[in-house]
Amino acid sequence: MNKSLKIILRAITISIFCSNLWALNDGDGLQANQMSDAYSWDKQTRFTLERMAENLERTLKPWPVPDRTFKVEEYGAVSDGETVNTIAIQKAIDDCSANGGGVVLFSQGDYVTGTIDLKSGVMLEISKDSRILGSTNLKDYPDRVAKRKTVMDTHMDIRHSLIFAEGVERVGLRGPGTIDFRGTRENFPGKETIAKLPGRPFGMRFIDSKRVVVENIQLTNSPSWMQNYLNCEDLILQKINIVNHTNWNQDGLDLDGCYRVIVRDCFFNVYDDSMCIKGASLRPTEDILIENSTFYTKCNSLKIGTDTQGDFRRILARNLVLGGAPEGLPVFNNSPTESGITLATVDGGDVEDILITDVTINRAQCPIFLRVGSRGRLMPGMPKAPVGKLRRIVIENVKGHDNGQQGSFISGIKNGLVEDVVIRNVDLTMCGGVSKQPTCVRENEGGYPDAHQFENPLPAFGFWIRHARNIHFYDIRIAPQKNDIRPLFATGGNTKDLYLDGQPIPLSRDSGAN
Repeated sequence: MNKSLKIILRAITISIFCSNLWALNDGDGLQANQMSDAYSWDKQTRFTLERMAENLERTLKPWPVPDRTFKVEEYGAVSDGETVNTIAIQKAIDDCSANGGGVVLFSQGDYVTGTIDLKSGVMLEISKDSRILGSTNLKDYPDRVAKRKTVMDTHMDIRHSLIFAEGVERVGLRGPGTIDFRGTRENFPGKETIAKLPGRPFGMRFIDSKRVVVENIQLTNSPSWMQNYLNCEDLILQKINIVNHTNWNQDGLDLDGCYRVIVRDCFFNVYDDSMCIKGASLRPTEDILIENSTFYTKCNSLKIGTDTQGDFRRILARNLVLGGAPEGLPVFNNSPTESGITLATVDGGDVEDILITDVTINRAQCPIFLRVGSRGRLMPGMPKAPVGKLRRIVIENVKGHDNGQQGSFISGIKNGLVEDVVIRNVDLTMCGGVSKQPTCVRENEGGYPDAHQFENPLPAFGFWIRHARNIHFYDIRIAPQKNDIRPLFATGGNTKDLYLDGQPIPLSRDSGAN
């Protein structure tokens, strides 16, 4: 090859390289030598998730309820607030399903019931002037144990629910009336726990079911978790108003191993995890859209975890208000709210391709908590899974005020890093006031993945980072309201490729971990 041809080929190669680099840069202002792996996945992840959401909104619609009405009074129900109507209500449900489906109607008054089993084709409708009241007698809650064993059932021994459905299709509940589960500590006493819940029924439990619609309804006072959807497909959960502040373990909504779900236009004010996604079913949770909702809590507002045995993929959350309930709303316990956003894997599942955008976080001790651990909780006899991955996470357009002193947390473990994270456009205020620099953060490799399991305050008022790589921050504005000796960023070590506005973050190493 002659010299002139070599020069021409080199020029063409350089031109193509520069054109591709400019296209990747797309006006973001990064220099060529600062381009990182972030932009090899960030835009593709966003594109994939936005197309996923568009597809859900286009194809996932409420199932058409047949124009047939079965009034529970016609089956012997009495709406006097005292008579236990379980048998009459169940007859109406069974008859509705056997005749091709329709509406089982609660038209007026207060209907007391124990456990009822939803059947295919049945929509429970609670009218404006009516309520379903959960029985306060545990004898009215016979065992309803999932046929297919899961990690959660094994460890928590879940036996009781007010509303139960398993292996059904085209089912749901709608208001605008109320279900009051009457799950106060006086009616259903028990301790706060991450294990068994003896004598404390779940509110609603749907297992192995398809085409579920819950909408335009008021739910309050479950004895433990309010809603649990396990291995379900095609769920629409919208315009649900939940107040759950009368007992321990009062989650708002728990999705577990579910596929194709829309959660939108909801308001939850609960004691325990508010909007929570789990993996105890050992099956993937995929294609989830959560939007236009408020999730208040004393625990974690928007959470992936704690059970993370299955994988989590393609989850888009947008236009949310997170954190602690403002003054004037009911609360069960005055302890500080733990986190606004928690994304964690501690039982082997992978958490990947997550976009959280346009979020307000107020009154949270730890606004953002990202965690890889190695708890490894499984069913007895199962081998411990490899450490899961937490990667391709985008959190952006976050604002809020009155957040706590702890700071945000990003940490894996030595053999399981948090990787490929973009956090951009964050504008938060927090209380500040730390006058002595914290230096030591426990590893807690096998511990429970909640922010309160780690030091408060952390060694940074903004973000404390350890066992992580390819973490990219842009436009971070976090303002302590009182003078704070800590830096905006600090590291516990084992980090690589940490960037702020395209430049490497100059981090001083804190004194380590214990």
